[in-house]
Amino acid sequence: MEPQLVPNAGRTEHLGATITPEGVNFAVYSEGASQIWVCLFNEQDEEIGRYELDVRQDNIHAALIANVAAGARYGLRADGPYDPDQGLFFDPNKLLVDPYARHLDRVFVRSPRLRLGREEAVDTAPLVPKAIVRGLTDDPAKPRRKKHPKLFYELNVRGFTMRHPSVQGPLRGTVAALTTRRVIDHFKHLGVDTVQLMPTAAWIDEGHLPALGLTNAWGYNPVAYFAVDPRLVPRGPQELRVMTDTYRKAGINVILDVVYNHTGEGDQQGPILSMMGLDPQTYYRWVEVDGKKYLVNDTGTGNTLRCDHPAVQRLVIESLRYYVEELGVAGFRFDLATVLGRDPGFNPEAEMLKKIKADPVLSKVILVAEPWDPGPGGYAVGKFGQEFAEHNDTYRDEIRAFWKGEPAKIGALAGKVSGSAEIFDVAGRKPSHGVNMLAVHDGFTLRDLVTYHDKHNDANGENNKDGHNNNQSWNCGVEGETEDEHINAARKRDVRAMLATLFLSRGTPLIQQGDEMFRTQQGNNNAYAQDNEITWVDWEGADGALVDFVAAVNAFRQEHPAVSHDHWLSGQDRNGLRDVTWLHPDGREMNEGDWNDSSASVLGMHLKHKDDEVLVWFNRRIDPVVAHLPEGDWAIGIQSDPGEAVPVNQGTATLPPRSVVALVRPQAQ
Repeated sequence: MEPQLVPNAGRTEHLGATITPEGVNFAVYSEGASQIWVCLFNEQDEEIGRYELDVRQDNIHAALIANVAAGARYGLRADGPYDPDQGLFFDPNKLLVDPYARHLDRVFVRSPRLRLGREEAVDTAPLVPKAIVRGLTDDPAKPRRKKHPKLFYELNVRGFTMRHPSVQGPLRGTVAALTTRRVIDHFKHLGVDTVQLMPTAAWIDEGHLPALGLTNAWGYNPVAYFAVDPRLVPRGPQELRVMTDTYRKAGINVILDVVYNHTGEGDQQGPILSMMGLDPQTYYRWVEVDGKKYLVNDTGTGNTLRCDHPAVQRLVIESLRYYVEELGVAGFRFDLATVLGRDPGFNPEAEMLKKIKADPVLSKVILVAEPWDPGPGGYAVGKFGQEFAEHNDTYRDEIRAFWKGEPAKIGALAGKVSGSAEIFDVAGRKPSHGVNMLAVHDGFTLRDLVTYHDKHNDANGENNKDGHNNNQSWNCGVEGETEDEHINAARKRDVRAMLATLFLSRGTPLIQQGDEMFRTQQGNNNAYAQDNEITWVDWEGADGALVDFVAAVNAFRQEHPAVSHDHWLSGQDRNGLRDVTWLHPDGREMNEGDWNDSSASVLGMHLKHKDDEVLVWFNRRIDPVVAHLPEGDWAIGIQSDPGEAVPVNQGTATLPPRSVVALVRPQAQ
């Protein structure tokens, strides 16, 4: 039977396409549209029916279409005022993706026709993905008891799996590839308990990339928040559910990096794909200048999501809940999270943030904020409250600066390895609220950090003008790759020292894909457009010894509560126990003069928790240093230097150059 509109039967309770006994109910929010239609398409991509959403209530347009079932393909069209100078782009010639679409039949592609004016009268249906009506599910995801992560591992699905030797060709670059046994075994060997997938929501390339022959490799340009990009799940969104179930059984959380700050529709010259054609005034922030309206660009991408509007808040909350309840996701990392709290300046008590924190589903999952955006007043590290962990860029910057050799950094080192209390020790928060990282996707890999003094982004086609310029990097004597064995040994030594610092610090550690394998991106510190060998992890070229070291130092961290216990270090006597004592290599406790010595390059951190005792030494000098130890017996627990075991005798330990050494009392081993 042919699809048929059931007059005045549309329901507005649920947005998107909802299967009912009578057919499929379609409902869309728009304040500005005068008419909205749902268009059905056959498998040949031909429009076979157009039906007006004939019910309107509280700005929700709805219609019930009989004789439609799961698997049907559809898109939307909207009519209303067309005045680009006033931020209005209603045009029935533009096929639009339902913001609540769960499944798309293809990826987004760019075309100049997607941004032609209404007067051009060009139908964009052949260019736009069609949403696929999803069937009802009676298999909700199993709830997980919320546990704070012990180790985050950030990865890009495509880059992580494209060259994995145990992943068969058709699976490479997909979520399904992550379920391969050897991939999971790698995480278990490292001790990873939380895998963070870089954006999976269906995205589109930035406008300048096609002409350069490049594509978006990271996914930070979403269009449809509910729909997983078909490149990652070619057989449908249930592939993500299979992955999260598999990882849950392996004891590993899967969290998603989500981008609720802008969309790939870009600026006012960008493509009309979804919300820009349905209701731009509702979904995006605008500012009026000289009688014209312009998109606010607090994100640096052309537009900013209007997170203080109830319809946008509903979109965010319901899409997050969908990923938790139906696809089994254990939490989220929010990209440019300050946009969630803009009204227009950042407000930590903003309604959007309050709704996430109070939601009965979302309040029980892992929540991580990237606590900044490029807009005015957008730096908000430490302001997201107990419910959120936060990326700590101050940790990255100060630890890099210390190992680079900048003067007067011994105090900053102490502050960072003890958890950044000056930022997070407020309102009952703990060290674990700070996510410590040395490198993430937007910047150098750890290998490149010690191989390149300057960025080398020529492959991006922007004359090396993109990406960060202040990387706190060093090249150990030669810019770029070299066959000099001494320089290569020095680079690996420095990376091991930084990784040891990370795992012996208070806070929650994060590593990015491949840093444990000594991965390079050839000096590119902004490889967002490199879906190729630059970002694909070279598994066969992995440094197995470094992988094993990361696993060992993480295991050491977990075995020693003196290192990992989630409390603030006070240094005060408590029943005869000082939880931390800072030591000069001469063996004495650090004094004011020592802390103010701008040339100081060696620091001891003597940690105690109950009967566990660990002494960590950081030596950034290029020569060995004899460190005097507290009285009693000590043994090497872990050392970053890959050479001979550090000699310990007569109350001293000889610290190798550029190294971290952790000693333990023999009874604590």
